[in-house]
Amino acid sequence: MKKYPTALRDLNLSLYSPMAYIFMVVFVGLLLFFFYRGFFVVGEASMRFLFSLLPWFFIILVPALTMKSFAEEKKTGTIEILLTYPESSAEIVFEKFLAYFVLLIIALIFTFFVPVTLMFIGSPDLGEIVSGYIGAILLGGAYVSIGIFASSLTRNQVISFILGVIFSFVLFFLGSPIFTIGLSDSLASFLSYLSLSAHYEAMVRGVIDTRDVIYYLSVIFIFLYATYYRVETRR
Repeated sequence: MKKYPTALRDLNLSLYSPMAYIFMVVFVGLLLFFFYRGFFVVGEASMRFLFSLLPWFFIILVPALTMKSFAEEKKTGTIEILLTYPESSAEIVFEKFLAYFVLLIIALIFTFFVPVTLMFIGSPDLGEIVSGYIGAILLGGAYVSIGIFASSLTRNQVISFILGVIFSFVLFFLGSPIFTIGLSDSLASFLSYLSLSAHYEAMVRGVIDTRDVIYYLSVIFIFLYATYYRVETRR
């Protein structure tokens, strides 16, 4: 048996499909457009503005990328074939996650020429850049796991996309006033800790805390486990 056949299959389908190129062009193109537009206004050799834009792009584009992961399998009936593979449900879920996660990292790699450019025209904080990219990768991984879970809930890709956007939006802004208004300070603080944004913003500022890393790994694990439960129940 080949190692990670599901991951390789999904990655191949993604890389050789129009959706992959659309994702790359839209993600990188719009992200850099808005970054450089703000960069020339502020005139500061910093990546913070780019990292502040990433969550908004992730909220929309990652669910669009992952919406077909399980929904299309169900719609076309290939989910039944997939479940006959000599792999456990946990392996199938993880391999799908790995395929889309790798694609997301490739998209982030295309933005590397931004810090290279900043090094030529200024003196950016390299520690802050590295920390920001680590935060972006972890945040992206969390959104991929959320998107895959949303796709496992339905056979309709549009519904999968909508659910992915809603879940991603709520989890990122859980600690914002739109959710905490009228709540006690302790409950508001608890919701803020549960939000994706609080842990991401710390990394964007150049602070890498093991608690933030553990938080993101926990979020990824929870949504992948929820997806595994869905797949295992069907199996």
